[in-house]
Amino acid sequence: MFIDTHLHLSKNEGILPELFIENAKNVGCQAFIVSCCSKESIIEGIKLAHQFDHLYLAVGFHPEEVGKVGEEDLLWLAKVIEKEKRIVAIGEIGLDYHYTSDFKEQMRTLFEQQLQLAEKYHLPVVIHTREAIQETYDILKKYSLKGSIHCFSGSVEMAESFIRLGYFLGIGGVVTFSNSKLYQVVEKVGLSSILLETDSPYLAPSPYRGKTNQSAYIPYIIEKLAEILHVSSEEVEKTTTKNAILLFDLPMIL
Repeated sequence: MFIDTHLHLSKNEGILPELFIENAKNVGCQAFIVSCCSKESIIEGIKLAHQFDHLYLAVGFHPEEVGKVGEEDLLWLAKVIEKEKRIVAIGEIGLDYHYTSDFKEQMRTLFEQQLQLAEKYHLPVVIHTREAIQETYDILKKYSLKGSIHCFSGSVEMAESFIRLGYFLGIGGVVTFSNSKLYQVVEKVGLSSILLETDSPYLAPSPYRGKTNQSAYIPYIIEKLAEILHVSSEEVEKTTTKNAILLFDLPMIL
């Protein structure tokens, strides 16, 4: 049994939610944390959480939402957090300079405003960082928070720095790619600092690379982690599930 700690579940992004969840449960996925990172996706995620058991939410405004989000949206987000019991984290939030660095200051402001919300509501955070990993770390170290570094792709040294702050590393399909060096990080940090995730519908693992990803493909990630660390698949499932339950305070039995 395992948990997908980061996915996007939308009728517009992949297969129908009903089939997605059925496929995943058939191979042992016992819970899902859906990342809702725009106002529209948060509203949709809440509806899904009310429809399906063991479906939880991370809510927040993605860095790509910069320029669209105002104070009234942050006030709305706070009210949503106060009301919805299936919200277990704020995210995915962070910095993304891949396409443009024109809005760095606004992006940093939006990031810190949401970190402050996480502190206020005592929630972990799910961090998105792209071509901004050092700056992301420098901001996070100012806060007493814990969380997940989604789709971690940094160095071993950076991984260890985040772990010392109290963060887990989200590991998904990239670890199965033949050209990925992520195994070096996995070897160094071990299972105690790893969460399983898909980022569905993106980044499907081999042998489905380039296709629509889904939680049902996590066993391929588990198999690769077991191979890298020379442990059983059962040990990967057990430890990463424990990590997820403890980080997100999921109402499940260890």
